[in-house]
Amino acid sequence: MVKCPRCGYENSSSAAYCDNCSFLLYDADGKKVHYSKRESSWNMGIAKKIVIVIGIIIIAFLLFSFVYNNTQPTPQESLNIVGDDGSHHQTSSYPYVVVIKYEGSWYAEMGDPNYLVKEANYGSKYYRLDCAAWERISVDVQKQDYGEGELKVQLLKNGGVVVENTTAEPLGKIVINYNY
Repeated sequence: MVKCPRCGYENSSSAAYCDNCSFLLYDADGKKVHYSKRESSWNMGIAKKIVIVIGIIIIAFLLFSFVYNNTQPTPQESLNIVGDDGSHHQTSSYPYVVVIKYEGSWYAEMGDPNYLVKEANYGSKYYRLDCAAWERISVDVQKQDYGEGELKVQLLKNGGVVVENTTAEPLGKIVINYNY
């Protein structure tokens, strides 16, 4: 009887392979084959392998986040434009301000015509619009209280008045459409 060096099964003495695990018992020269466990640094448990893979994924994610965040333009830089003629225009982050002067109640829609901010209020107010300097601006303000006082609307760009309009009608309405 020949004992398998890998699994320990007792095989017949004429067997070339283990009947249990198919391990080669004798080589081509007829010598008995010795079984030895492979010594390697990868002989570790599955849990350790999972921890290593997760660690590599986390490091890759952190590296990607760092590179992405450091290559994005700042909000200030993202509002810069280059014209067709190669000229470079730089602007402040929020260049437009709407000033509404009225001693009564009013309703307004203002901003980029595709994204209007709606506001109902009382008294004089000013609003900083979230629009870039090259966008179209629309301002629509109407009295809501039949008041006879003067309604005055100003559109400021980078601190200077670009459009101004007034009305004293009881339900007066002011519409401003400004193109850069």
